[in-house]
Amino acid sequence: MKKLRVAIIGQGRSGKGIHGAFFKSDENEKYEVAYIVEKSAKRRDIAAKEYAGCTVLSDYTELFGKKDVDLVVNASFSQMHYPITKDLLSHGFNVVCEKPFGRTVYECMDLINTAKKNGVVVTAFQQSLAAPDFETVKRLINTGKIGNVLQINIRYQGFARRWDWQTLQSFCAGSVYNTGPHPIGQALCLLDWDDKATVAFSSLATAITSGDAEDFAKIIITAPGKPFVDIEITSTDAYNDGYRFKVIGTKGSIKIAGSEYAMKYLDEEKTAPRELIRRPLEKENGDPLFCNETIELTEETGIFTGSSFDSAVKRFYDMMYDVTVEGKPLKITPEMAMKVIGIIEKCHADNPLKARFDDRVEYLD
Repeated sequence: MKKLRVAIIGQGRSGKGIHGAFFKSDENEKYEVAYIVEKSAKRRDIAAKEYAGCTVLSDYTELFGKKDVDLVVNASFSQMHYPITKDLLSHGFNVVCEKPFGRTVYECMDLINTAKKNGVVVTAFQQSLAAPDFETVKRLINTGKIGNVLQINIRYQGFARRWDWQTLQSFCAGSVYNTGPHPIGQALCLLDWDDKATVAFSSLATAITSGDAEDFAKIIITAPGKPFVDIEITSTDAYNDGYRFKVIGTKGSIKIAGSEYAMKYLDEEKTAPRELIRRPLEKENGDPLFCNETIELTEETGIFTGSSFDSAVKRFYDMMYDVTVEGKPLKITPEMAMKVIGIIEKCHADNPLKARFDDRVEYLD
């Protein structure tokens, strides 16, 4: 099997802890890390030891002209995703860009057009679209057992503080740009990527973060004839009830929490519909009677393995291998990522937050 040679830009939490961790794992049989690009000299030294045989560089432009790179992973700071990805595409590289794909729809469209112009592939690392919990939700919905879907809740909750660059608006950060692409992408997928999907309501707030970006977000998305998706991303939920997905249908519900799922629904073969009675209900003695019955619900439960940070990463890079080597179409496309950014852009436009910090970063070597 041919191994693809990869260059990773950035050795932060994503570049090292997600992409790099996968490429170094036993699950990876299709890629080898050829280059690591990192501003920090300390991190370059570490990378040279951890990725056997790789070459370390201090600037991504040092990749230009190299013919032995099949794929570049852009895990730089979020505000640099667009300019660096565009530069790489213009120089003929295939690129996986970490989320967010860009700050605006314009930037995303420019990347898509630049890739087409140069005959290369670009997409965003929205691996949560291949996550086991999300695939389980889709599978259970498609059984039809809970009937027509009316409402979908997606929760990214907890109580925690951050004080790093991911709390700064100038870094294209905050909960919606950082975490938001996961639930927003999943929401749009459950709405069939409808071009008319829109933000029905949104609210952003800065609560306990040290920066000036939001760490609370409430977003409701819907499309004509589709259910609405209620998204919460919050760092201040002291009573986190633990579920990631809850789907309410006309006959029952689905809940995903951790690695467990449950689906409870009305089986009409076991419980026949009730005949409508138009007159007031009453007991034999004439007293009023309220509708009251014991409904037997069928429940299915189970577990699944894997998460967005292991099996989903493998599925994503299996897809990229098939695209790069065999010319297969992308399953997670840049157009999908652009729709995600359109929702995020709308939320920020409707909820402007005062910027208080610039985009300087210090490297402690």
